Amino acid sequence: MKINKSSLIKCIAIPLIIGGISAFLTRGSMEVFERLNQPPLSPPGWLFPVVWTILYIMMGVASYLVIESNADPNKIASAMTVYIWQLVVNFLWPTFFFNFGWYLFSFIWLLLLWGLVLITTIRFWGVSKAAGLLMIPYLVWTTFACYLNFGVWYLNR
Repeated sequence: MKINKSSLIKCIAIPLIIGGISAFLTRGSMEVFERLNQPPLSPPGWLFPVVWTILYIMMGVASYLVIESNADPNKIASAMTVYIWQLVVNFLWPTFFFNFGWYLFSFIWLLLLWGLVLITTIRFWGVSKAAGLLMIPYLVWTTFACYLNFGVWYLNR
C-alpha cells in the first residue's frame, strides 16, 4: 500500500486538533481533578495528556487506513460516520466533567462515548483489521475512564 502522506497527516491532525481545542477549553482541568476525591488506581494528572495524544494519533492512523482502503465505499462511509460522532462526543465530555462539574451526567455521556468507540472499532475492523486493532487501546482507556468518572462522581457526591 502506497502511503498518501497528505491524507495521513490530515487524518492524524483532525483528532489532535479536536483534542487540543478541548484541552484549551478545559485548561487547568488537572488541578481540578487532583483536588477531587479519586478512586483507587487514579493516575497522576500529567499522564492524561500523554495518553490522549498517543490515542489521538492511533485513531488518526486508524481512520487513514479506513479511508484509504479498497473496501466497499458504503462500509467506509458507515465506519467514518460513527468515527466522526465519537469524536464529537469525546470533544464535549471534558467540558461537562471539568468546566461544569456534572460528574454523573459526564459518566452517562462517557458510556455513550464507550458505545460509539466500540461500534467504531467493530466497523473499522470490518474495513481494515489493522484499523480495528489501533482502536482497541482507545476502547480500553475509555473503559478505564468510565471507572474513574464513576468513582469521582460517587466519592464527591
